[in-house]
Amino acid sequence: MLKIKQFLGAAVLAGCAATAGAETVLIHGEAGPNRGARAAALSWYAEQVAARSEGDMRIDVQWGGALFKANAALAGVKDGIADLGTVIAVYYPQELVGYGIADLPLNNPDAWVGMRATDEFMRTNAAIQADLDAKNLVYIGTWTTSQVNIGCKDAAIRTAEDVENLKVRGVGAYGKVFGEMGANMVRMSIYDAYQGLDTGLIDCSQGYSYAVAALKQYEVMDSYTMLNWGQVGGVGMFMNKDSYQSLSADQQALLQDVGSDMADEFGRIITAANEKAITQMKDNGVEVIELAQEERAALVEKGQQFVAAWSENAAKAGMPGEEMLAEYQALIAKWTETRDSEGYPWDRQAN
Repeated sequence: MLKIKQFLGAAVLAGCAATAGAETVLIHGEAGPNRGARAAALSWYAEQVAARSEGDMRIDVQWGGALFKANAALAGVKDGIADLGTVIAVYYPQELVGYGIADLPLNNPDAWVGMRATDEFMRTNAAIQADLDAKNLVYIGTWTTSQVNIGCKDAAIRTAEDVENLKVRGVGAYGKVFGEMGANMVRMSIYDAYQGLDTGLIDCSQGYSYAVAALKQYEVMDSYTMLNWGQVGGVGMFMNKDSYQSLSADQQALLQDVGSDMADEFGRIITAANEKAITQMKDNGVEVIELAQEERAALVEKGQQFVAAWSENAAKAGMPGEEMLAEYQALIAKWTETRDSEGYPWDRQAN
């Protein structure tokens, strides 16, 4: 549902083919608020598209679930309610099993490494491309939650066993590990976790430092435990295939180029945002706890069964799960080596 506006005098004609002087306006649906690290990166994306296209294209972001909530984003983009949208894989474990590879507890807490590996994987893996094509979707770019941590009210996680009997909002493999360790899992969106903590519906919420700050969840948290475990990386920008194919080849390439560059920009933003968020939590009286190495090892060990389960589920969906997992882990190793040898791109620019 490509939104194209062409102004001829005072008349406004919508839905026509783009011609000289026309502006292509693409609607993006975002469930989150217009604040925080991801919002900053999405705004950067929109600004870059407008600047690099010299006014030929513009992204109109609809914030706060105005078009669809997080658990309806996949259908919203696929069916053309929006041209583009932010889609979170954990809400679609069957439909987006391929993208869910970025959510696995693979001992990869580095946000930039994870995004770069995921971005290359989503652009180059043949099974992913075929699956998205069948779903009327086009991959544009990726974000990440950064490392998975856990925040609580009237409770504190100092050992892995401390989650036992607590009511925990958790998603993906990480949430399943909490459940395996005795937590009572509550299905809830991260955007509803503030109210859940405030009312006692949940004791703890799987969280990500920048998101805790963006959603002001520190106001209803007493403790925040740094797990240094892994990340949820299946958070990305997808586009309706019909809208995408209505664009020119140059327009398509521009959207893809900016989408790739967004991983570097978001890596810079989220690193700074996470550091600021931790300081903000401490300033608001939240106890920040570093989980001991041996306790983290217990979580990592519990998570291995879900890595194997993902491979099996991918195979059931007609994808070569084991091959995809090996390819993705190789990409993590590749981008880890790049980080270690060259540093982060924003540090290279600074030097």
